[in-house]
Amino acid sequence: MAFIVGMDGGGTKTAVIVTHDDQEEPVRSFTAGPINYNGGDAGAIAAAFGEIFKQIRSCCTSLAEVNHVCIGAAGVSNPAVARFLEQQVRDNGYSGPLTITGDQETALYGAQNAMQGIILIAGTGSICFGVNEKGERHRTGGFGHLIDDEGSGYYIGRELLSVLVQTEDGRMADTMIPELVYKQLGLGTVQEVIGFVYDKNTTKKDIAALAPVMTAACGLGDAQALKLAEQCAAGLFELVVPVIERLKLYESKVAIAGSVLQKSRFVREALERKLARSYPQTQLIMPVHNAAYGAVLLGKSKMSNG
Repeated sequence: MAFIVGMDGGGTKTAVIVTHDDQEEPVRSFTAGPINYNGGDAGAIAAAFGEIFKQIRSCCTSLAEVNHVCIGAAGVSNPAVARFLEQQVRDNGYSGPLTITGDQETALYGAQNAMQGIILIAGTGSICFGVNEKGERHRTGGFGHLIDDEGSGYYIGRELLSVLVQTEDGRMADTMIPELVYKQLGLGTVQEVIGFVYDKNTTKKDIAALAPVMTAACGLGDAQALKLAEQCAAGLFELVVPVIERLKLYESKVAIAGSVLQKSRFVREALERKLARSYPQTQLIMPVHNAAYGAVLLGKSKMSNG
């Protein structure tokens, strides 16, 4: 019996699906630690790969039965990242066909059940990716939290913290955001918050984890939170426009992924309104499959084309 393995290497965890190469239903689905090498710990990533291959081995007699491993991960446009991930796979005893690609590709394949259409991802970071009928591709965003990631969880978290300090020093008023941020962080003063923000152990994921505060404040009618949701939607709209225009995907459905779009109706509805005004034939849809299953589909397509 031959197997296909698909991995979605997210920032906080790695989703893995193992299937038979001639069947659609997963043999096993599980999660392991993150394998994102950009800003990740090499030792922790090695441990995650060890756990992943331990689970894979429990599905088959030997790794020789695995016909293809496909990994979708962030940062693989950097050759050093791709080489590092490949080395981890080989160090765990797998010597067969291997595909390592950007997580936007596997997300698109899973979301649209084909390598065609548009995927918009807004989680810790943000990115939009599309492929048209001619196979032409275009990507916007995804260049990291220091210079990009508009409309992402990190963007929202940073803006919430900005509101907090501006409210505390008198530049802003009449918002419940500081109270909600303090509560989520378990802190009580602006000095403690600054300590948290600039602590060397605080990561972009910790900042992004504040994003649900915006949604909660929006639900309570907070004007500043509602304004932030609109700003977030505007940033995501700007990601989608060049993909639609360059690929002429004026009637393509836009699959949405990531916690910001899937869990905050305020951002999603604001984005829908913007799309409706400029691209009335376009609509947002939930993914058909997740990105790990998209990696499986991509792996199968590589086999059939190879």
